[in-house]
Amino acid sequence: MSRRRRLLLTSVTVVGAVLFAVLALREASGPGPSGAGEECAPTELLEPPCGAWFGAFVPHTRDDLEDRVEDYEERVGRPLDIVYTYHDMSLPEGARREGQLLSPEEQRVGEDRMLLLSWESKWWGGTRAQQPMWKQIAAGELDRTVVDVQARRIKDYGERTGRKVFLSFDLEMDTRTPDNGTPAEYVRAYRHIHDRFGELGVDNVVWTWIITGYLDHAELFRSMYPGDAYVDWIGYNQYNYYRCHETGWLSFERTQTATHAWIRAHLSDDKPLMLSEFGTAADPARPGRQAEWYAQVPRVLKDLDGVKAALQWNHRDPGPHCDLALADDAAWDSLREAVADPYLNPPRK
Repeated sequence: MSRRRRLLLTSVTVVGAVLFAVLALREASGPGPSGAGEECAPTELLEPPCGAWFGAFVPHTRDDLEDRVEDYEERVGRPLDIVYTYHDMSLPEGARREGQLLSPEEQRVGEDRMLLLSWESKWWGGTRAQQPMWKQIAAGELDRTVVDVQARRIKDYGERTGRKVFLSFDLEMDTRTPDNGTPAEYVRAYRHIHDRFGELGVDNVVWTWIITGYLDHAELFRSMYPGDAYVDWIGYNQYNYYRCHETGWLSFERTQTATHAWIRAHLSDDKPLMLSEFGTAADPARPGRQAEWYAQVPRVLKDLDGVKAALQWNHRDPGPHCDLALADDAAWDSLREAVADPYLNPPRK
């Protein structure tokens, strides 16, 4: 059994154990704000004081990001607030888009949307010797060739446009140890990148720390949290995998609330939270089930204290039954109606 499958199965059993905590948190927090009649201008950390941003990861190739985002927006009936993209730590001055934070395509998409850049300590397609380790990053060995170059690209983007970006370093780091290093080495690497950006005068990054959310990794979350001074937003990635990992069918509410309650109780009671990836597989035996799942999104979000962004994952994971993309017109129509809710449409200015 794979590590990911073991994590998923264990997490399903943990959900029931924290149900009372979820209910208590919901009782204490009350309903989310409607935004009507309130001052909702985003904060310096891109947090909407009322409601929540809606975003997505949209599959794309090297140079068609703009077209794919526009196609997605047409299907969902609205502009995206946040577009999510992924990058490795290959040499950013080369021709590979994977190694360029803020590629030309991303910069054009970012003219009208916020960007969440996921930066991974990998060299996709590189040799084993080229894979960066956390201890190397923490020691500054990648500063000159990678970290400083990316920092200056982001700084230049901010100076030209006045825009900030969400930046995540090694999302789901709880699944990357021990291959990339120890939890303590991860924390040192994260803090080194954060501090190095500061030394270079980069002030347009919103630091976003993203975990899987599997609660049997709770101790890893604690030991890998860089600290409140280094994290602006906390994100987590929870799905209804269904037959992909044989979890049984999990409602949107069940995929989100237990992890949310744990974060609020054990990591931060006030950091803005992000559902940095959410989605569901389809059920071939019940074609309308995916549409029903997405219909729950606005109601559940309003009960999740401090969740200020939700990003739909419109792609597939490896393996049979692991397609998490919207499967049919009914699912698209359901998501379209869900994200038209005023709660998911706070003003950007």
